[in-house]
Amino acid sequence: MTGVRPLGLVLLEMALLVLLAPLVTGVIQKMKARLQCRQGAGVLQPYRDLIKLFRKGTVQADTASGFFWSIPVLVLAATVAAGALVPVVRAGPPAFPLGDALMLLGLLALARFLTAIGALDAGGAFGGMGASREMTIAPLVEPVLMMVVFSTALTAGTTELGALAAHRGTSWIVAWRAADFLGFAAMLVLLPAETGRIPVDNPDTHLELTMLHEGMLLEHSGPGLGCMLLASHMRQIVTLGLVAALFFPAVPADSAGATGLLFGAGAFAAKILVLATYLALVESSYAKLRLFRVPQYLGVGFVCALTALALRIL
Repeated sequence: MTGVRPLGLVLLEMALLVLLAPLVTGVIQKMKARLQCRQGAGVLQPYRDLIKLFRKGTVQADTASGFFWSIPVLVLAATVAAGALVPVVRAGPPAFPLGDALMLLGLLALARFLTAIGALDAGGAFGGMGASREMTIAPLVEPVLMMVVFSTALTAGTTELGALAAHRGTSWIVAWRAADFLGFAAMLVLLPAETGRIPVDNPDTHLELTMLHEGMLLEHSGPGLGCMLLASHMRQIVTLGLVAALFFPAVPADSAGATGLLFGAGAFAAKILVLATYLALVESSYAKLRLFRVPQYLGVGFVCALTALALRIL
């Protein structure tokens, strides 16, 4: 339980998340297609889209400033840095302190803020509309995520994800309490909102009146758009990894050696697959909510997270 993750392992886990992030999106799209009785694209289609975008040229609006060029790189850097804080193959704190769950949420919030700034900087009507909607949803999601983290961290006395996962250990199955169930229910409500999926957003639409995240990407093209899409894939797998670290830490801190690392990678992949299946089922079972109905939907997660935190404190 006292083992630490060396810096090399942390960087390897971060690289693994970057490589697997588009695959998770492809798996979700494939499962959605099968559930809707369609053939659908292959699970490797997100990789092909990224390669195609990185090979293209860039077109920029005349009204955009010089800062617009750096927005995609900064957004991708923030999300990749957030990935370094997620334990993947082994629990336990990193040997070199990088940050905790609050830092992770802050980096994701920074990426969201920079994306909105880029949409506003271009001066387009649809980009401004998407940024306004995204900033409307963000205050309803981020505080609830912090409450879920706090409610889980109270038992471990730390908000560092690796240490928190190591504290819960492999006995989390029999150690769940009412607060854990409520916190997990809150995360299930928040997952579609944080990953930009139905019923809050629709990642497959390009209808101007319904876009949230996609509306902020309209002014980007070429490698810039590729960085933004890769950041979206990273945000999704980081959020799923956060849920896995908080509630399903299946790998002990002392799992060393190649066998332990392979077991940890397999366990992480299984947890991500289960959560990805949940997202695909939700998207295939529900329609997108109207924007003014989204606060009511997210209010369910707020009540669950607040109740879980109150149970921990009391």
